[in-house]
Amino acid sequence: MKKTSKEMDMLSGSMCDKILLFALPLAVTGILQQLFNAADIAVVGRFVGKNAMAAVGSNSPIIALIISLFTGISIGANVVIAKFIGQNRKDGVKRAVHTALLFAFLSGIVFAVICLLLSRRILSLMSIPENVFDMALLYFRVYIAGMPVILLYDFASAIFRSRGNTRTPLICLLVSGIINVVLNLFFVIVLKMTVNGVALATVTANLISSALLIWFLAHDESEVHFSFRSLGIDRYTLKEMIRIGLPAGVQGMVFALSNILIQSSINKLGEDVMAASSAAFNIEIFAYYIINAFGQACTTFVGQNYGAGKPDRCIKATRIAFMLDMVFTVFLSGLILLLGKHLLGIFNDDPVVIETGMIRLKYILLAEGVNVVIEICSGCMRGYGRSMVPAILCMGGICGVRISWVYTAFRMKSTFPVLLTAYPLSWVITAIALAIAYFYMKNHSMKDFFSGNKDNGYKGAEND
Repeated sequence: MKKTSKEMDMLSGSMCDKILLFALPLAVTGILQQLFNAADIAVVGRFVGKNAMAAVGSNSPIIALIISLFTGISIGANVVIAKFIGQNRKDGVKRAVHTALLFAFLSGIVFAVICLLLSRRILSLMSIPENVFDMALLYFRVYIAGMPVILLYDFASAIFRSRGNTRTPLICLLVSGIINVVLNLFFVIVLKMTVNGVALATVTANLISSALLIWFLAHDESEVHFSFRSLGIDRYTLKEMIRIGLPAGVQGMVFALSNILIQSSINKLGEDVMAASSAAFNIEIFAYYIINAFGQACTTFVGQNYGAGKPDRCIKATRIAFMLDMVFTVFLSGLILLLGKHLLGIFNDDPVVIETGMIRLKYILLAEGVNVVIEICSGCMRGYGRSMVPAILCMGGICGVRISWVYTAFRMKSTFPVLLTAYPLSWVITAIALAIAYFYMKNHSMKDFFSGNKDNGYKGAEND
């Protein structure tokens, strides 16, 4: 297949520089996305009040839960398209592109309607204080109405990533994100709106970014070219996307579910802890975007080379992604800890909020290196089409440990530090389990492939 200037050849040549060129724009995209999300909290925290800040922050886990399912399926789309590219199947790429985009938009409409109808019942499960609940509900309803364009952006980005192009989604996000910040200030300061203003600004920004990506796809001359006339659902392709992506979505939902449980416990500790935790989360997650970017790079590089029957490059991609991920994650985590108090002060200048926020930053960031193992092991196994194993292990290691911790240790001593211990503890247990699973897969379940057997691709994946 012909490579454009923005795409890279993952099947030959050096890999370290290509993984960096793939992962860094993707990490910057995630960080910018979070910065623009953080702008929502910062604007309401500064111009509306602490309760509004807590209301927006309390929505993060439940919104992440809903979106995680489809983000996982978009990863499935990435893997399917990457394998088609590795196998040089142009018709397969075309079917996958149009199936993914139509599925994203239709699914967004369906889930937006369902969530709007059940919005009050959904948020009532979060133990949100009464003086915050109405604003939290208002934010949730406006935000969730934008689900169709939010999912469209995720799936369109996955299409670009499958060919090694992570810069175009970054450019689109940068444009829409700047508009998001401007609209935040306009709606809240000029129009005197509250949390509904920042939610509306976010939805508008997502609409712009998804529209830009579709425009670029429509003007792309490669196999990922988009045409409204070609829209349709190919059942086999969708089945493959769901087979690979659904476990990844479940894995993301497991993280979100455990975070909902943690957030519900945080909500019981008072408004200061809620505000501090929300601010800290919007800072610490920058490190996670680095981790996740290299994990997605590993998925895409392994996916293409697995489709092309190149086991040596699959192993090499995993090793390089792990080393680069660890270096960048440790550096950024240390930098955030060093500047933590200043960064927390951007959200709220209350000394209690800042000191409490620093407690969370220390518990999370000092253990982020363990998260690298989780993301790289999960990412490479998804690239091979083995998504179910990391999903099951994360369900037990992440969700199981955190639920047990909340109902045992935290119940006996209900303090913020005790609650936060659930994060590093669950990461360590899950990382060990995933590392064992990866080496078992390499040495046993995929022994023929790593021994040089070229009969792989979907036939091999079907044994998952």
